[in-house]
Amino acid sequence: AFPGKIIPLDLSTMGGEILCQKNSFLCAAKGVGISLGFTKRLGAGFFGGEGFILQKLVGDGLAFAHAGGTIVRRELAAGEQIKVDTGCLVALTGSVSYDITLAKGIKTMLFGGEGLFLATLEGPGTVWLQSLPFSRLASNVFAAIPPDQIRSTQTQGEGSVLGHLGSVLAGDRGF
Repeated sequence: AFPGKIIPLDLSTMGGEILCQKNSFLCAAKGVGISLGFTKRLGAGFFGGEGFILQKLVGDGLAFAHAGGTIVRRELAAGEQIKVDTGCLVALTGSVSYDITLAKGIKTMLFGGEGLFLATLEGPGTVWLQSLPFSRLASNVFAAIPPDQIRSTQTQGEGSVLGHLGSVLAGDRGF
């Protein structure tokens, strides 16, 4: 996990079912069932991502989710729709319907912010959104590193840019 806030989710007051992003789920009380709720490969083969994965939490106990930045809890009326970046979606009640689509238009894809994919959410129900998903945090930190301080991850045998980012955050100045 990364710095952020913890959201308590009382399933007994939310229809007994919550869906949350794979990386946002922290823990749940005994008796809360956890299963795969939804998965969609986003740009599989082209972008190499693992996709969009929601975990389904079922029961009447307490669960906890993690979110970065500002957290918004939004109550959607029946038929009300919002479109959000998939990275900003933290959790939603089981009554909210959802679909994942590719952002329309080349300008949106290039200049629209975090991602190429949008979640369309339709009420009734509750959704929790975050303003700073980990991918955006990592991108902002990496962008702040002076270019002359960045060494090639290929020459160091690192697996990714994030591997190098870990060295920078740990205070490794040997770059």
